This record gives sequence, structure tokens and C-alpha cells, in this order.
Amino acid sequence: MTPKQLMENGLQEGEDCFAIATIVRTAGTTAAKPGAKALLREDGTILEGWLGGGCVRGAIRDATLRAYATGQPQFISVAPEEDLAGKGVQAGDDVDGIRFARNGCPSKGTIDIFIEPYLPKPDLLIFGESPVAVKLQELAPQFGWAVAAAATDTPLPPRAPGRARYLVIATQGQGDLAALKTGLADTASYVAFVGSAKKYASLSEKLVTAGVDPARISAVKAPAGLDIGAVTPSEIALSILAELTEVKRGLLVQAAQNG
Repeated sequence: MTPKQLMENGLQEGEDCFAIATIVRTAGTTAAKPGAKALLREDGTILEGWLGGGCVRGAIRDATLRAYATGQPQFISVAPEEDLAGKGVQAGDDVDGIRFARNGCPSKGTIDIFIEPYLPKPDLLIFGESPVAVKLQELAPQFGWAVAAAATDTPLPPRAPGRARYLVIATQGQGDLAALKTGLADTASYVAFVGSAKKYASLSEKLVTAGVDPARISAVKAPAGLDIGAVTPSEIALSILAELTEVKRGLLVQAAQNG
């Protein structure tokens, strides 16, 4: 069964977060053979396809959780304990990109599985209609961001499961405080303010008076973007996009280290 057929048969309407597991090698007695595939939900549940019995399910579940957390493919080798010992590794070890797991079934077979996550694009919500906002809306989709405009005085929509959320306040004098209040009411991975540090400091005092959590206020990146000497709206948008990428990649690396 092809990956496309797996998705057509296994995914429900609206599901856009999944992983595909493929058995790439087996040794000894195994139920599933190389080439077998399965469609996995983010908790490791098999939605479609087959990878063998209970001997591999725990390892597949753990690897799928890591794949979703880090956004990176996982390669696992499920082998009997004596084979692991013969290679000088233990269950849970990572060697050259392979995570080893123990196969406790009587069959004593070894199964190598590649798990590739398909994650939804992270949401980038942009407040404002300033030239910087317009340029950022043009650039960001080219780099894998799901871009949407956000209203300054309307609560943000609920976050879809599995989606990261990033906010940029690019109102530039047109509803700055209202946009910040709306944005800081959400638990986004990143919030940036297009404006000077001095201007944001003044707005911060008003946010504190309004009862906004000081920790969230201090977490806002102001001014938004990496310091590349940007002057024009296009350059500023580019600096913000570079910072967004840096933050996103950093969070993935952190998740991988924690995993």
C-alpha cells in the first residue's frame, strides 16, 4: 500500500498531523516484512496498515512521540536483548541516528523501522496592515508558514491540535495596545512587536496596569527581528522571518534534546 493510499484510507476529515512508518529491514523470524507500511496518529496509534504484533508497538509509539515532538524522522531497531548486547548497546541507546529498543517476544526477530512525521505548518498570525505586515504576509508562506491576519480587538481562534503558533504585532501605531492585549491572552510560542524598545516599554506599563501577566509581557521580542541593519519594510519583514525561523528551529532542537 502506498503512502497516498494509507492517508486516503486512514485519515479523517480535518486530520493533517500524522506519520508514516516503513519497515526497511528484518532479520530472523518476524511477522511483518520489509516494505510494510502503516499510518500513525501522533500518539503512535496505527490508523491504517500493519507493522507486526505487540513486539514492536511500544517502540513505535515512543518513536512516533519523538518524531512529533522534534519534527524529525526516527529510525528504530527493535531487537532481542542478546543481539543488542552483541552490538554493545542497550534499549534506549542512540547510535549513529538509530534508536535501539528491546524485542521481548519469543520470535527473537529484529525489525528496523523508519518513521517520518508529516506535521502541519506552524501558524503565523500577523496583526496590522502596515507595510511590514504586508511584506511579511507575502514572504512567510514561501518558507512553510500558514499565514493569517489577526484582528486587534477579537480573541484569537482556538489553536488546532499539533499546531505551533507565532504572533507578530505589526500594527505600527494603529491599535498597538489592543493587539498586544489580544496576542498576550494566547499562549503562543513567540510574540514579537514591530517597534522600538522604548515604545514597547511605554506600552508595557499600560499592559501591566491592564492586568496582563508580567511574564508574558517580558517575553515579547521588541523590536521584532534579527539585527541585520534592516531599514525598508521588506528588509524588516526579512529580519522578522529570519528570527521566526531561528526560534522555530531552536524549539525543535530543544525538543529533540529533551526527547
